[in-house]
Amino acid sequence: MYAIVEINGQQFKAEEGKKLFVNHLQKAEEGQTVEFEKVLLVDVDGNVTVGTPAVSGAKVVCEVVNPLVKGEKVLVFHKKRRKGYRKLNGFRHQFTELAIKQVIA
Repeated sequence: MYAIVEINGQQFKAEEGKKLFVNHLQKAEEGQTVEFEKVLLVDVDGNVTVGTPAVSGAKVVCEVVNPLVKGEKVLVFHKKRRKGYRKLNGFRHQFTELAIKQVIA
């Protein structure tokens, strides 16, 4: 059984017992239980239910494992040839780690 759920404007496949790295949730604390009710699709043993736009009565219950996880560093390099212009910026995306406890359909 799995569900497609929308979290912070992005869609994720949620299965019980799996972990998700989603865009940083501002008010999340470690050990807190979070529910997401915007479930777009539910698959229960091959029976697929597609919502219009969301499946009514379905939700995904998650627990916050780590409220702030930094991703890998992304380097942004700008250069204009023959002008002596070089610029290097680094960026690390922030995530929240969630453990999926239950998918309710």
